[in-house]
Amino acid sequence: MRNSFANHEAMEAHEILNFKTVCLLKAKMMQGIVFDQDLRALMEQDVQQSILDIKELERLYQEGNMQ
Repeated sequence: MRNSFANHEAMEAHEILNFKTVCLLKAKMMQGIVFDQDLRALMEQDVQQSILDIKELERLYQEGNMQ
């Protein structure tokens, strides 16, 4: 038996996913105007981690919405 999200849990998971996606897009855009290589490398690490986080959130969101 699968656990499914309650309505408010699904909405909160969706909001977190949207927020993380916006943060990823902002970090990618900011990389274009950063000239310090150390900062740029740190931002790239954040981007790569965010991509992994978003994939995991998407998986959890889809599993939680299956009934």
